[in-house]
Amino acid sequence: MKRVLKLLVLTLACCGLQQVLVEADAQEQRPRVATGNAERAAATKSGEAGGVRSPALTGERHPLYRLRNSDVLEISFPLVPDFNQTVSVQPDGYIGLKEAGQVYAEGKTVPELQETIRHAYAAVMQDPEVTAILKDYDKPYFVASGEVVHPGKYELRGDTTVTEALAIAGGFNNQAKRSQVVVFRRVSDELVETRLLDVKHMLGSSDLKEDFHLRPGDFVYVPQTTLSKLRRLIPTSSLSMYLNPMQ
Repeated sequence: MKRVLKLLVLTLACCGLQQVLVEADAQEQRPRVATGNAERAAATKSGEAGGVRSPALTGERHPLYRLRNSDVLEISFPLVPDFNQTVSVQPDGYIGLKEAGQVYAEGKTVPELQETIRHAYAAVMQDPEVTAILKDYDKPYFVASGEVVHPGKYELRGDTTVTEALAIAGGFNNQAKRSQVVVFRRVSDELVETRLLDVKHMLGSSDLKEDFHLRPGDFVYVPQTTLSKLRRLIPTSSLSMYLNPMQ
């Protein structure tokens, strides 16, 4: 009996010692884990994905405009006006600077480009003072095509819905299929999103819940009705006979 009690006490002591060792090891590892997480957090900057700053990640509500092809900038040097120049962003994304060569501009904001130009002229002049002003740029637009009165490319000024865009394009013509208006939106170079709208039902029911807002580059297309397509193939006299069988 005494031997059993000794074994029991020894087992309990071993279990207690093991628990103490486990807790001590956990306390020792906890600072290591916290340090590792802190290092990873420091290595990953807020608002960046793969080293590229993204307004979607930073939550910037009003991000600065980024330069695109064909944008025109006026670059001035207040202390050295002989270097004043007007440049445009070339199709390859570069701009040509007097006595400084080519610098990449596409995708930069105006302040970023201003700093890039200042560094480019550091070898030409001492502490150059540079001012860059955006003079002309590709304004946001939408395209209306198909059976509208005035198809074409229109400047997208402010918040514009699909029905408002159709009104800007002159509205539907007599051959328009108002129940199947298609909006094409480019998601990437390989993908285009499409959406079908029953504008006839929306306007007839005075319910504009599905009248969504356009984005720059959207393409609004109004197809023909089936009857208008047949009119190109069937003589008018024959068509009137089908529409009025009593004749």
